[in-house]
Amino acid sequence: MADPRPHPHPHPQQQPPQPPPSLCTPLEQEVLDEYTRVLSNLNKLSSHLASLADRPAAEILDGLRLLERKTSLVCTLLKASVYSIVLQQQVYGGDEDGDGGG
Repeated sequence: MADPRPHPHPHPQQQPPQPPPSLCTPLEQEVLDEYTRVLSNLNKLSSHLASLADRPAAEILDGLRLLERKTSLVCTLLKASVYSIVLQQQVYGGDEDGDGGG
């Protein structure tokens, strides 16, 4: 009985066999590449967190206090600006009401 499978090299002048196809589909390769990028980002985050953990707490607190002062100043200036606008509207609104009544 003859073997129905083709022989790998039935004729010596044929082309060499093609390399085996990739073990992953293109989608699977994209997923693996994305996992590689995520791993890289997590490693960067880990190193940044480690450097933050190594910094003295007093230095971090000083930075936070400075940030708090600056934020407070901005909030105060914003409130003053809003108050000024409201006051101007009341003044101009009062003048228009007075002119219309007389």
